[in-house]
Amino acid sequence: MAMQAAEIKALIEAALPDAKVVIEDLAGDGDHYAANVVSETFRGISRVKQHQIVYAALRGRVGGELHALALQTSTPE
Repeated sequence: MAMQAAEIKALIEAALPDAKVVIEDLAGDGDHYAANVVSETFRGISRVKQHQIVYAALRGRVGGELHALALQTSTPE
């Protein structure tokens, strides 16, 4: 069963309460999403660590319920 964009957004926001999260369904199939996550939490840490934080928020669903996630992370300007 595919994940809904709202569920992805809610999981990320639960782990990063200050985050601004935008989710886009890339293929219209509920399996391929792009996420843009902006959070102060990311300040001073590597891009790899930023992505690990987001993937951890998704609780192991990437590669299962969520087939693909193109992830972009940044800090607020």
